[in-house]
Amino acid sequence: MIPRYTRPEMASIWEPQTRFKIWFEIEAHAADALAELGTIPKDAAKTIWAKAKDATFNVDRIDEIERETKHDVIAFLTHLAEIVGPEARFVHQGMTSSDVLDTCLNVQLVRAADILIADIDRLLAALKTRAFEHKMTPTIGRSHGIHAEPVTFGLKLAFAYAEFTRNRERLVAARKEVATCAISGAVGTFAQIDPRVEEHVAKAMGLEPEPISTQVIPRDRHAMYFATLGVIASSMERLAVEIRHMQRTEVLEAEEFFSEGQKGSSAMPHKRNPVLTENITGLSRMVRAYVTPALENVVLWHERDISHSSAERMFGPDATVTLDFALNRMAGVIEKLLVYPANMQKNLDRLGGLVHSQRVLIALTQKGASREDSYKLVQRNAMPVWRGEGDFQTLLKNDADVKKYLTDDEIAEKFDLGYHLKHVDTIFKRVFGSAS
Repeated sequence: MIPRYTRPEMASIWEPQTRFKIWFEIEAHAADALAELGTIPKDAAKTIWAKAKDATFNVDRIDEIERETKHDVIAFLTHLAEIVGPEARFVHQGMTSSDVLDTCLNVQLVRAADILIADIDRLLAALKTRAFEHKMTPTIGRSHGIHAEPVTFGLKLAFAYAEFTRNRERLVAARKEVATCAISGAVGTFAQIDPRVEEHVAKAMGLEPEPISTQVIPRDRHAMYFATLGVIASSMERLAVEIRHMQRTEVLEAEEFFSEGQKGSSAMPHKRNPVLTENITGLSRMVRAYVTPALENVVLWHERDISHSSAERMFGPDATVTLDFALNRMAGVIEKLLVYPANMQKNLDRLGGLVHSQRVLIALTQKGASREDSYKLVQRNAMPVWRGEGDFQTLLKNDADVKKYLTDDEIAEKFDLGYHLKHVDTIFKRVFGSAS
């Protein structure tokens, strides 16, 4: 985790103190269940809670013990015994390290998912507000980066809204899939611990019992979780790249907010650069980079190995922290985005009406011209306009072959911008459930 791209709420999930607190809760809830089953004394379970519930665990002390034991869970249990006293001998009975580590990781991932879902909700709210603000603001649609046909800026934002709605659904599903608990002991057979302990701990920690855990919770669950984060990152970069393109000097249809006192370049005082969306693009790449190790972690030896552990200790915090930061940055970009309708109209008009070529093509076919001939007639009048040699509508009206099929009024009617926007309300109803 890099402080520059880290928000405190998400970072706190991955702090050592939080992790040890979760470890303790898992062990203490297990002790409660063991006490109810008569496996350990009830007074011991009560003492464990009483002495350590509000404890601040000494991270330095745990690290010191681990340097000798070379085992993080044993180091924690040793430190816990220093806090709890003799009753600590009843902690961790019948359990294995993965019971604690995997259940804790899933608690952390669930909490991280809750923050990320809230982040997406903020972004969705911003996209919806700005989409309705610019529902009928005409702009040029581009394919291959080249002017195609008119759209509206509201439709561009509605597209992003629909995509992030799907991403929210994916994240909710990924959260549910990773929200499992394993308290099944060595190789996952429950030989040394009753399955009812797992059920109790799962309920107490807001999880579901893992149906079969071998000795670890299956990593296909985690792979899906981090793959979902990767998809969200890709959607975010798509939106960021759209804004970056629109902010280019030659386009300037939209622009990141530029605050008072902000500097765009150390060398050129005039610069207003799309630094936020460029930053989001880079952060999105990092989130996607963590998908591959998550997928590779699915493949473990037999009932367990720890080849997944070192990778998860890195990409678990990093992927969630980075995506959290980037989503909030993107929401801020949309909320404050500067939009320039006049420049959008100027760009729409740049090609002298060529954006209406398809309407003319269709009209010619409906009047009896073959599609091949219609295409040739339209294209031969369009190419001079590309070269700056005239106005498309005027050229069409002066083409005797075109006039065999279309009158001047019929040609002029094909240049109505509103024709392209007649189904905007229909699309908005599909995306938002309402057009207003």
